[in-house]
Amino acid sequence: MKINASLTWSQKEIHDCESRFRVVACGRRFGKTYLGTLECFETALRGGRAWWIAPTYKVAEVGWRPMLKTAMQMEDVDIRLVDRLITFPGGGTISIRSAEDPDKLRGESLDLAVFDEAAYTKKDAWTHAIRPTLTDREGRAIFFSTPRGRNWFWELYQLGVRDEPGYQSFHYRTEDNPLMPVGEIQTAQNTLPEIIYRQEYLAEFINDQGGVFRRVQDAAVLEASEPIKDHQYIAGVDVAASIDYTVVTVLDVASKEMVFKDRFNRVDYPVLEDRLVAIYNKWNMRSMVIEANSIGRPVIDHMIARGLYVIPFTTTNTTKQMIIQGLQSAFEHGNIKIIDDPILVGELLSFESKRNPSGSYSYSAPSGMHDDCVMSLAIAWDAIKEGRGVILFGA
Repeated sequence: MKINASLTWSQKEIHDCESRFRVVACGRRFGKTYLGTLECFETALRGGRAWWIAPTYKVAEVGWRPMLKTAMQMEDVDIRLVDRLITFPGGGTISIRSAEDPDKLRGESLDLAVFDEAAYTKKDAWTHAIRPTLTDREGRAIFFSTPRGRNWFWELYQLGVRDEPGYQSFHYRTEDNPLMPVGEIQTAQNTLPEIIYRQEYLAEFINDQGGVFRRVQDAAVLEASEPIKDHQYIAGVDVAASIDYTVVTVLDVASKEMVFKDRFNRVDYPVLEDRLVAIYNKWNMRSMVIEANSIGRPVIDHMIARGLYVIPFTTTNTTKQMIIQGLQSAFEHGNIKIIDDPILVGELLSFESKRNPSGSYSYSAPSGMHDDCVMSLAIAWDAIKEGRGVILFGA
């Protein structure tokens, strides 16, 4: 059996590379899934054992779907859907694995390991689990990922950059895929925060250690969720007019995890207020903290008139410094987890500070950028930290 594949010039460079360990930093929609799938099939058709490894089984579905579709067109191939395992007539296999628990990756000897979104995978999955499985067969590995700061994937990439024996590194932007519409890339550049565009489309390793907020990527591990009965939630609201955005951030009081974010602009006040009321009711809130500056005050008054318990927050240099530094500490010490939202992460990573002659700090977004998500999150976090509006059950 043979696989008929048509590769782009960049995919072919990686495919033809004879280095044992290939590290590929690539932008979104570069074509890594297609290439990784091909590598797995070629190994299995030669009788080898290939694993496709992703941070979670949900992420792994991206690779499993095209593999399953291809395998179903072949004769004498055994497909075990529950186990996500494909066995070929010559004894070769392709298996889909999750790296959520690296210990479960131990044991089986491999000819090929393909890491999808390696930067989002635990380092131990490679160093403690998979690397030893390649030893007796002298197996190979490919690491595909968009960068995520300078973590272990960046360290691995540097091995290839330094021409360490057995390693070769590749760097491709989204636009290096000739099948990608140029207009789509341009739209992303015009609408995404610069730091996110550079990371996700230009595949740059952005160092977030010099910004106001550190360990942001470590905290951005959640997805938006739905309300849970008997859980208490609180929201921080940054109300904006004109070109800025109104942002609502909802946190779970007990877990201190972010569960929801809403971001919108250019709506009339009645629509804005109805939207806030809907969020308040959906999450069964006992309080909502809203910035009182500028247009925030009339919004607060209207919300109170509608029977909602609203706590005003007045932003000054002093109070802004207080809540930003509180949020800084939360990220530094790993006390907060947030939704992996590109706009929120981009604002956090690009947020700037300036030391004033008095010794205090001023905080803001870079010129031409927004900080509405940051302020909304900071207000919500401060509300939990200081117990503003939090009801103590049983008290």
